[in-house]
Amino acid sequence: MDKRQIKKHRDFLKDSLRRTIDFRRTDQNRGVSVPSLQKPIEKDQQLIELPGAEAWEKFRGTDLLDAIINRQSLRRFAAQELTLAELAFLLWMSQGIKKELSPGSAQRTVPSAGCRHPFETYLLVTRVAGLTAGVYRYLPLEHALVQETTDPDLMGKITPATLGQTFIAAAPVVFAWTVLPYRTEWRYHTSAHKVILLDAGHVCQNLYLACEAIGCGTCAVAAYHQELMDQLLGIDGKDEFTVYLAPVGKR
Repeated sequence: MDKRQIKKHRDFLKDSLRRTIDFRRTDQNRGVSVPSLQKPIEKDQQLIELPGAEAWEKFRGTDLLDAIINRQSLRRFAAQELTLAELAFLLWMSQGIKKELSPGSAQRTVPSAGCRHPFETYLLVTRVAGLTAGVYRYLPLEHALVQETTDPDLMGKITPATLGQTFIAAAPVVFAWTVLPYRTEWRYHTSAHKVILLDAGHVCQNLYLACEAIGCGTCAVAAYHQELMDQLLGIDGKDEFTVYLAPVGKR
């Protein structure tokens, strides 16, 4: 074990980096425009409207204490597909916008350092009612989806992109969160990267608890082939790249 490398990576977890940064020179304080809340929609993409809160009434009543006690990682899923209402519920609970505060800033269902929310939510869909197999992206501002690609062989591509973890491809949908680091760097410079990873944990924990409300389960996954997953999602791997995965399915 290389103790120097261990120390280097441990230091990343500390807050001492903040003392070396002149926050007066961040892009925010230099007057650079705030990054957008979500990636733009391409001209040829059509919105797929998602069911809203009126469709979620049947999911009410889950006791928070029970949800926390029963929460556990699930790696075996039933063959049953998810409904669009269930998927919409999980998306809103993990990355939904409660109130847009100003351009580039919004209150969401999860906390984020400086209200920066640096993630995009992609979905690798194989068995969701009303959706063809393919890659989708969630639009929190519109509470809608856009389809990035159609891919009948998606299951066959997920397994190599997740280092042979076959249980991930067996899920009806895989949540794939990408990060656009500049959204947080704009405010926090190089101290952004620690809090970005903390933010990712908030998002996935909300997904775990929301799954409990609809008889589903998930499993947080941080082991994947970076380049293959980025390619599968159609992102550049530089200014946007995969940071976290979570397959979801019925128990």
